[in-house]
Amino acid sequence: MALGKYEAEDIQVLEGLEAVRKRPAMYIGTTSSRGLHHLVFEVVDNSIDEVLQGACTTIQVTIHKDDSITVIDNGRGIPVNMMPEFNVSAVEVVMTKLHAGGKFGGKGYKVSGGLHGVGVSVVNALSESLEVEVWRDGKAWTQRFAKGAPVTPLKGVKDSDRTGTRVSFLPDKTIFAEIHFSTDILSQRLRELAFLNKGVTITLNDERGKEPPHVFHYEGGIVSFVEHLNQNKDVLQSHPLYHEKTRDEVEVEFALQYNDSYLENLFSFANNINTIEGGSHLSGFKSGLTRSINNYARQKAILKEKDGNLSGEDVREGLTAVISVKLREPQFEGQTKTKLGNSEVEGIVRILTEEGISSYLEENPTEARAMVEKCVTASRAREAARKAREVVRRASALDGGTLAGKLADCSNRDPSQCEIYLVEGESAGGSAKMGRDRAFQAILPLKGKILNVEKARLDKILGNDEIRILITALGTGISDDFDIKKLRYDSIILMTDADVDGAHIRTLLLTFLYRYMKQLVEEGHIYIAQPPLYNVKKGKKEHYVYNDEQLDKLRKELGDGLTIQRYKGLGEMDPEQLWSTTMNPELRTLRKVTLEDAVVADEIFTILMGDKVEPRKQFIQAYAKEVKNLDI
Repeated sequence: MALGKYEAEDIQVLEGLEAVRKRPAMYIGTTSSRGLHHLVFEVVDNSIDEVLQGACTTIQVTIHKDDSITVIDNGRGIPVNMMPEFNVSAVEVVMTKLHAGGKFGGKGYKVSGGLHGVGVSVVNALSESLEVEVWRDGKAWTQRFAKGAPVTPLKGVKDSDRTGTRVSFLPDKTIFAEIHFSTDILSQRLRELAFLNKGVTITLNDERGKEPPHVFHYEGGIVSFVEHLNQNKDVLQSHPLYHEKTRDEVEVEFALQYNDSYLENLFSFANNINTIEGGSHLSGFKSGLTRSINNYARQKAILKEKDGNLSGEDVREGLTAVISVKLREPQFEGQTKTKLGNSEVEGIVRILTEEGISSYLEENPTEARAMVEKCVTASRAREAARKAREVVRRASALDGGTLAGKLADCSNRDPSQCEIYLVEGESAGGSAKMGRDRAFQAILPLKGKILNVEKARLDKILGNDEIRILITALGTGISDDFDIKKLRYDSIILMTDADVDGAHIRTLLLTFLYRYMKQLVEEGHIYIAQPPLYNVKKGKKEHYVYNDEQLDKLRKELGDGLTIQRYKGLGEMDPEQLWSTTMNPELRTLRKVTLEDAVVADEIFTILMGDKVEPRKQFIQAYAKEVKNLDI
C-alpha cells in the first residue's frame, strides 16, 4: 500500500471546545447514558462546591418534557466582571474555556470535587443550547450559547437582590446515542450529595410524569445515610457511631452501625465523589476498624490469649459504614475518579478511625460487647467458610468433579464470545441443551430453589450444592476471592418459568449474584431471558406471545378460530421452540439487569429477602397494583 503525503498542513489543531465535540468520550468517558447523566452531575458539582464553602443551601434540578435540564442554586453566583486577558466576562470564560474556574488557584474554593478539569464548559460544548443566568451584584445577568459558542454577550437584564446561578441545557442529539434522563440515576447521586453535605436541600423535579418532586435533605448527614441503609435491618446499636476530625488539612468523617446480617455494606467518598473502587481512605478505615476491635476484645478478655486475631472480614460482617474525606489536592486513579490515590490519607484515616472507635467502645460497653461478640462469632464461622471455599477453589469448571452431568459447556473457549443459561429444572435444561448452539451457548440446569443468601452466613452458602456448582461454572470465585478476569462467560442469562415459582427462583439467583458477585451486575453481564407466555395458532400459522397485552392485540388482528396454548413452564417447549423463541440471538429478547441506584437495590433485596415481614408486606401492598400477569 502506498503511503500518503504527511506534511505540516496535515496537522490539525483543535481549539478549545472544538476538541470536546470531536472526541467527547475523552472528557466524559462515554456518549452512552452514563456520559449523558455525567453532564448533570458536572453542573450540580459546581453548586455543591458552593455548599462546601458555606455559600449555598438549596439546589434544584428539573428534567423538562423535552429532556432538557435546569440546575438552580442559591450560591454566590459565577463572577460577571471582565477578564482582561481574554477580553470577555468571567461567566463566558467558565462556560467556554477548559480548565477554567475558581478551583485551581486555591483561593475561590478550599475543597472541590471538580478538580478533574472537565467542568461546565464541557457541558456547554456537548449541548445543542445552553443558557446561564447569574444573580449577583444586585443584578440578574444572562448569556446564551449553542454547541459551546456564545450566541449573545453577557448582559444584565434586571435588578435582583438574590444570589446564585441557573444553568439550563439541552444535550446535543448528534453527540449522544439517546437523550433520556433516568430519575433513578439522578436520584442516587443527588441523595448521596444530600447525605454527604448535611443541611443542604436538593430537589429533583421531573416534569415528564406525574410524580411529586423528590426532596433530599438530611440534617444528620452520613449518620442519616447509615440509618437509611439499615432501616429494614435489626441493628446492634441504638444509634450509629459517628466521628469527625481534621488532621493535616484532611477532613475525615465516618459513621458506622452493625446489624444482624452477614454482609458488609461500605460506601466511601472523597470530596463528595463516590469512590466505588475505594482507595487510601477506605484502606485506612478498614485497618483502623480492625485494630480497634481487636484491641478492645483483648483488653476485655473477649478474645483469649490462645485465640488468633479477628480478621478484617470478621469485623466487617454485618457492618454498614460510610467514610467521607475532604482534602485540597485529591489524586484520583482512573479517568472516572473511582479510587483515591493519596498515600498520606491512609495513615491519617487509620489513626482517626482508631481514636473514634476506641472512644466509642469504652463509652458504650453494652453495645461494644454486642458488636465485638458478633465479630468473634464471625471468626469462628470463618474457618468453616475457609474449608468450603477451598473445595470450590479446587473444583475446576473444566474437569469432572461437581459439574459432571450438570454443565453442558460450549466449544468456544473465548469468554467474550460465550454465554451461559442458568435454567430452572432438569426438564427445561434438557430442552435447552438440545436446542442450543453448542459453539457459544452453555447450559447449567439448577435443581429447585437455591439458598436465600440474605439469611445465611458464608459457610452455609458455600455448603449449598447448587450455589457451589454455579460458582464453579462461572469461574470467578465469590466475595473476597472474586476475580472478574476469570469469568468464563460474557453473558449470564437467567431462564426461569413465567410463574410465581420462576420469579422466586430468579429473585434468589439475583440476590446471590448481587450480594456476592456484584461486579457482574455493575458491568452488565447479567440478563433475564424472556420466554413466551402463549403459543397462538390459526390454521398452519404459529405466533408466540410474551404478555397479555400482545395476546389481546393479536386476538383483535386475527379474529376468531384461534388455538391458544398457555405455557406453564419452559419444559413444555420442545428444543426447536425454545431455540426460536428464547435462545436464538437473532430473534430472542433479553432484559439486561442494570444497577442504577445501589442504595435502592440494597433496600429492595433486604425487604424482599430479609427476615423482617412488615416491610415486605408494606412493599407488596404499595406495588401490587403495578404487577401484571401474576399467577396465583
